Amino acid sequence: MSLSQALSLLPRRDLLEGPTPIQRLHGIENALGSSLNGVRIFVKRDDLTSLGGGGNKLRKLEFLLGDAAARGADTIIVTGGRQSNFARLAAAAAASLGLACEVVLAHMVARAGSEYDQNGNVLLDNLFGARIHDLSAGDDSTRFAEARAEELRRAGQIAYVATLGGSSTVGSVGYAACALEIQTQSNDLGIDFAAVAVPNGSCGTQAGLVAGYRALGLDTTQVRSHSGLAPAASANAATVEKANAALALLGFDPSLTSNDVKVSGDQLGQGYGLPTPAMVEAVRLMASRQGLLIDPVYGGKAFAGLLADISAGQYKAGDNVLFIMTGGSPGLYAYASHFLGDDREALSCWPKECGFRFVPAGFSEREAGHRSDLKPAAIPINFRPGF
Repeated sequence: MSLSQALSLLPRRDLLEGPTPIQRLHGIENALGSSLNGVRIFVKRDDLTSLGGGGNKLRKLEFLLGDAAARGADTIIVTGGRQSNFARLAAAAAASLGLACEVVLAHMVARAGSEYDQNGNVLLDNLFGARIHDLSAGDDSTRFAEARAEELRRAGQIAYVATLGGSSTVGSVGYAACALEIQTQSNDLGIDFAAVAVPNGSCGTQAGLVAGYRALGLDTTQVRSHSGLAPAASANAATVEKANAALALLGFDPSLTSNDVKVSGDQLGQGYGLPTPAMVEAVRLMASRQGLLIDPVYGGKAFAGLLADISAGQYKAGDNVLFIMTGGSPGLYAYASHFLGDDREALSCWPKECGFRFVPAGFSEREAGHRSDLKPAAIPINFRPGF
């Protein structure tokens, strides 16, 4: 049985308008020039979906909500961090399908204040009509969600619980479908991608892609990630487990090992949801040179990691690499102070975090390192490798 046939057997609710486009980052390539060593960078625009502000979680929700519908659910309960992209898109998808939605938000990041607690995704959860359960630090969100589902069942409703950022076995299958989509687009465009780079958080995006690549007979190590949540070893183990579970659900041999999955922890910094200088500059670079937005929690760190890998020579001249833009731009508003303030002190750490260094146009590297009055948002930038 082919992957396409296997996917067709699973219940699914269509939430995307069709394949998301693949685009070349000409602006980034022009900005970085010879620093890229002849590597070409493309993006798959999984942020470019109309529902709920867009993002990768819609692929998971297609199968999760398909499963929920097959079970007759009238309510979906989801869990996530305070700024969960999954919760936002679950709320939007539920609104579009006429389902009730409840989101259980845990405090997973050492941040407080209205910028983080009431802005970004949290604001949109409210606008999409979700009932928000705001848990205290240390509370078990999954246990709360299951208890709430049981409470609703006793009241005569049918609740479907989706946890872990939608990265259950069923949810992960959404990115196995994406692997098939990438293969089709690659053939249509006549472009062979040496690697597909993704963020790794709850592991379902990479797990689904890896499962899809294995089902298609492709090299699973071409799917490479940078973790934004857990240390590399833990993320690798969880990704292998989820990918094998997805393969089993699809009817394929679940025989992946840790050697079949590539996860880097180099961009994690101090932990989940905590900004790094490399992330800030990667987000700035994508916005100022390409006009595209990537999120500060996952996508920004993963893109910084991809640039560092290119700088380190992990790809050769002529290679095409595909970066999955997973959305999450509403989260930028919850981190506004990190982009509006003077980041000079943070930027001095840039060479440790990534292979490129911020240098304002018209200044030497030495001058750039000692001028505290220069604000990156207000001046043109050049990037130079390896300092």
